[in-house]
Amino acid sequence: MSSDGRDEAADAVALRARLRHVYWIGGGSGAGKSTIARRIAARYGLHVYSTDEAMPGHARRSTPEDAPYLSRFMTMDMDERWVNRSPEIMLETFHWFRGEGFGMIVDDLLRLPAETGIVAEGFRLLPHLVKPLLAAQDHAVWLLPTPEFRRTAFDGRGWEIPRKTSDPERARRNLLERDRMFTDRLFEETKRLELPVIEVDTTMPEDEVAGRVTQAFGL
Repeated sequence: MSSDGRDEAADAVALRARLRHVYWIGGGSGAGKSTIARRIAARYGLHVYSTDEAMPGHARRSTPEDAPYLSRFMTMDMDERWVNRSPEIMLETFHWFRGEGFGMIVDDLLRLPAETGIVAEGFRLLPHLVKPLLAAQDHAVWLLPTPEFRRTAFDGRGWEIPRKTSDPERARRNLLERDRMFTDRLFEETKRLELPVIEVDTTMPEDEVAGRVTQAFGL
């Protein structure tokens, strides 16, 4: 191994050590990640880091050079984003699904006090990006909703995005299909990387999901 390779390996080990107090909850949209993270954090005295809440700040700090997909997305109107493109193109070009801004998530976590455990949650926690940061395999889990659960969750909370387009029903269908494909991709990636998954369906109470995540974390 070259000296550069040894340095990179040492840096990776050091980074994992610095993030050893972080528990990661990733998964598909509408799986209840935020709710479960808050419940676990309240019970065990942990800090919650929401990657969704960090998105506006990360977008403002991004440049076209380090986030080209985000830069293109920001030039689109609502119909171009959600109505006129196919779900397949929406999936492949959505900036957060491409991992843009993930380095900012890591920077944010490193700035938080290490004395308190952290539950980081959000769909931006892509398996292939999180796995190299894990000091322990039981510090991460992905919640993957069934299509029925996702539709129920989204219908219950109401959708602002489709209502801002000229064709809300088509935008809703596009978003549901895009997110279904994203969840399928997460299934495949977590299986390939041998990372833990909890499939969430409409028959599973919130208490059960929280209990299974707590058990997965060994808390």
